[in-house]
This record gives sequence, C-alpha cells and structure tokens, in this order.
Amino acid sequence: MFSRAVRVRSNTAIKGSDRRKLRTDVAAAFPNLSAEQLTEFIPNKEELNVIKIYSHKGEAVTVYMNNRNPILFEIEKALYPTVYTLWVYPDLLPAFSTWPPVLQKLAGGADLMLPGVVVPSSGFPQVERGTLCAVTLLGNRAPVAVAVATMSTAEMLAVGMKGKGFAVLHTYMDHLWEYGDKSCPPTLAPLVTDSAEKVSSEEEDEVEEKEPVISLSTDPLQTVDVGDLSLKERDGCAVLMEKEELHENRDAETGEDANTEVHQEPEDRRTPQEQMDALFNQCFFHALKCKVKKSDLPLLTSTFLRSHMFSCCPAGQQLDIKKSSYKKFSKFLQCMQHQKILQVKELNKGVESIVEVDWKHPDIRGFAVPEGFSSASADQDKKGEDREQGYHAPEIIPLYGVSTKMVPLFQESGHRKGSILSSSEVRNIIINYVKTNELVDETNKNFVKVNAILCDCLLDKSEQDEISNLKWDDLLSRCLDRLQPFHQVTFSGQEPIVRKGNIEPIDITVAQRSSNKKVTIIKNLELYGLDPQCVANILQQKVQASATITPLPGSKDRVQVQIQGNQIHHLAKLLLEEYQLPRKYIQGLEKAPKLGRKK
Repeated sequence: MFSRAVRVRSNTAIKGSDRRKLRTDVAAAFPNLSAEQLTEFIPNKEELNVIKIYSHKGEAVTVYMNNRNPILFEIEKALYPTVYTLWVYPDLLPAFSTWPPVLQKLAGGADLMLPGVVVPSSGFPQVERGTLCAVTLLGNRAPVAVAVATMSTAEMLAVGMKGKGFAVLHTYMDHLWEYGDKSCPPTLAPLVTDSAEKVSSEEEDEVEEKEPVISLSTDPLQTVDVGDLSLKERDGCAVLMEKEELHENRDAETGEDANTEVHQEPEDRRTPQEQMDALFNQCFFHALKCKVKKSDLPLLTSTFLRSHMFSCCPAGQQLDIKKSSYKKFSKFLQCMQHQKILQVKELNKGVESIVEVDWKHPDIRGFAVPEGFSSASADQDKKGEDREQGYHAPEIIPLYGVSTKMVPLFQESGHRKGSILSSSEVRNIIINYVKTNELVDETNKNFVKVNAILCDCLLDKSEQDEISNLKWDDLLSRCLDRLQPFHQVTFSGQEPIVRKGNIEPIDITVAQRSSNKKVTIIKNLELYGLDPQCVANILQQKVQASATITPLPGSKDRVQVQIQGNQIHHLAKLLLEEYQLPRKYIQGLEKAPKLGRKK
C-alpha cells in the first residue's frame, strides 16, 4: 500500500477527548496491551499528531504520529500498527517468519506467498482468515511487515503451503516508514525455553558445517536445499523458485530478474563465512590503527563496533557477526585478546570495555589501510561525529519474575519460582487461569471472582475479608505489582541481556560549587550503551564549557560526567533528539533553566 509515494493532505494535533477516544479504540483493537502499555502508547502529555494522506492508489489513510514516528494507521475505521509500534510491542500480533531476501520484494509492494513462509518446528500460530499478523525475518523477532492472513492456519497447511498467504499492508523501508526516524529493526531474540534454545544452538552449529542444507522443521519432508532456491516476483507476490525452473526461463527473463539471484564472485573461492571473518579482521585492525587513541580507553566494545569498525567497512559490504565463524562479537574480541592485541574487561555487569591495546603489536603496525579511505588524522577529526551518528538506542523490555508468593497462581501454567515472563505472557496466563477456573462474574463480565489462590496472592490481609470481586485491570495490575521486576536490554548487534530490577534512568542533577558556580552531573550513561567520554566530548564542543569524567561515588567501576553550568537544555536535545532515548529513561530534565523569562 505504501510501496510508492503518498500525498499528505493535512497535519493536526490530537488533544483532549480525541486522545481519550483514540486510547479507547486502541484498547478495543489490541486487547493484549496492558493498562500501563496503553498509557505509554497513547501518552497524556507528549505531542500526538494525526496526518491525513492518500496512498498511490488514491485510498484515504489516517496516520497517527508520536515522537515524530508513525505509530498507527487507519483505513476504513480499522486501526493497524506500524513497524515502529511492533518493535516496541513485538508480541502484539501473531507472527510468521520469512527469509531475509524476501523483505526486498515485500517492500516493493509484493504480497507474501506461502512457499516463502518458514515452517517452525513448534508449528504456526493459530489464525483465521482476515487476522492481522506480523511478518518477521528468520532469527529476529522484530517485525518487518504488517499483513492480513488470506486464509486460516488450517487452510494454509491443507493446501500444502502453496498460494498467497498474506496481503501485505505496510513494511519496513516503505513510504510510511520514511515518515519516521528511518531507524532499523532492533535485534530481538526468539522466545524459546532454555532447553529449546540449547537444541537450537546445537542445530545452528550443524547447519554452519553442512551448508547449504537447512532443515525447516523436524519433518524430513520439509527439508529445503537453499542452494536450489532463488527469488522471483510474479504477479506482485514474493515467491521462492527452484533454480532449475529459473534456468528454463532464463532466456525470456530481463536483466532485472538476474539481479535477484544471490551469487558469489567467481574469482573468490572462499566461503561466505571465511569472507566475513576476513572483513571483521580488516575492519578491526583498520579501526585500531586509524580511529582509536589511547585517551579513548576504556572504550565500550559496543561503541568500538558501531562507531569505529562500521565506519571502516568498505562501500557495498556490511559487517554481520552472525555470518562469521565467531557468531558473537564478544567471542571475536576474546580471540583478539588471546593474540595479546588488546585486553577486554567487564567494568560493569553485562557491559564489556576495551581497557588496553598493544599498539606495538606486529599485526597492528603491519596493517595497510585499504585504498579509498581517508588518512588517520582526518578520521580522528571525524571521530566525535561518527560516534554520534552511529549510536542506536537499546531496546528495553520490562520483564517479570515469579516470586514465592505468586507460585500458586502460575504453577498451573507450568511456571516455577524464578520463571521470567513478559507482560503479555503474564496477561495471557492470568486470563487462562480465570477462564479455566470459571471465575468470570456471571452477572458482570467486567469483574472476576476472587478464589482462595487469588486472595492469598493478590490481596492484602486487610482486604481479604472485604473484597470478593476485582475488575480485570485491577487484577492484572495487582499481579504485575507483586511479581519481581526484571528488564531485558538489547544493544545493536549484540545478544539480549536480562538483569534484575528496573533499569536505572540516566540521572541528571545540577550542583552548586564555590563562587555560586553550577555544574551539571550525568550518571548511568553506561547502562544505555553510551560512552561517557564520548558524551563529554560532544557536550564540550556544543556548549564550549569544560567537561570532565570522575568516578561515580559508591561505585568501583562506573563514572559520571561533569560539565560547567546548567546544560540540561543541551543534554535534553542530545539524548532525546539525537540519541532517540525515550524520555521515561531520563531523570532530571525538569531542572532545566526557564528560557525567555522577563525581568
């Protein structure tokens, strides 16, 4: 629908009753959203706009914008989430996976054909014809498209996974996506159990050794040889074709069709994995020789990857650690550490930094910078800019752990003490528990009857003799409040990290010094993948004031940034607009000096 240019008709702000009505409509369209998520999704005070546009076919579309990103679009009074929304709430819709090369066809306006849908060993989610679904790429839970199922799950399997399966409405990289900040999909690990994850990891290792045969499921009849597959677009749909058929039609195909084939340069006999290993080595030594100085240390490994190694990648190529033999960037750095090129330490739990580099190592001194790259001195001048542009805000998802008191409520669903769940999983478990035990109030279905287990788990002692029914929202909010808080942080190109408690916000304070001078102090930047030294350098250049790094009191491994004057306005612009961090993770912005005050 948005694969071609669209025309904007109007742009207005949403206020008051219109905002409340939109929140009600969203709650009805997406009942999986909790009350907390709903308030976060349609905020009370943040700027919320509505844009009226026409698609290239002349269809009128209403687009709702929040924080400069489209979050919803409405067609004929039906609400649909955008990919920006699904990256925040990846479990909002039932998801189906496809192969990464198919995305280009979907973004070009093609629908998703069933031969291009990956059949998981656990089976498809159960959907009916007309169900709104998300489309993901294999290995990443972040949706890249919004589509409507053209048949039910049972019908898909009954026809042997042939024909059109999904009518695609919106995709990553289409014109609706371009209305936002044009960010890339986050990396979200698939939701699997520990045992299943272990098996999956073992199977992945076997796949790497036995390329190109990949098993899509436990059924041997569903084994597909990727080497015999290519992409082609027919009748506006993305499909997978066998190379034999492609060869038969090659004389009749145009040069554009030939561009869709995935091929390897004939003069390079290395495997794709060996080529990626070589590319990582080249960018690694290039970055150490031309980008990093001794004064930059300690340097976050995530900053080193995205701000230094990525900028050293030759044009037309892309670093992808999962396509290398290392699989994880931490393993690559361990290999370099074994060669005594550098030293990596975990200065903060779950966050590694490069603390030492042997600049006299023969591999660094003997590395020749490839042709086409600027000199080392020019690269050093651009370092601050590269870091700023290369940063991607981490994906932060609140999680909940089952506490001892809550075990009776969750044991029916097979969960024990310490099990970690997302808010949508908690919601589904509670709903299933209420329905299984027939606790919905017969006279008013908005209420749930409180049985002995709900009473012990959710009610205080003073309430146990007074409350016999709870509203659904009250029931779910009480449950979430009594679970142990956890959170998952996913940095770009790295594996998700799960930590106990709620993530500490970036803390900004203004302190008074001698002679009535003020300094702005910023803490907890490391928790969000930000290099304190990099932030200090950028702020110093922006405001032309002295900035220093000092140890954080009460912590052995963390530091804080101090800069002269009340610089909260500049900090807010840097963190909110340039780094795209959500406001809820920044504490102290209200302490900014008031501007334009008349004397």
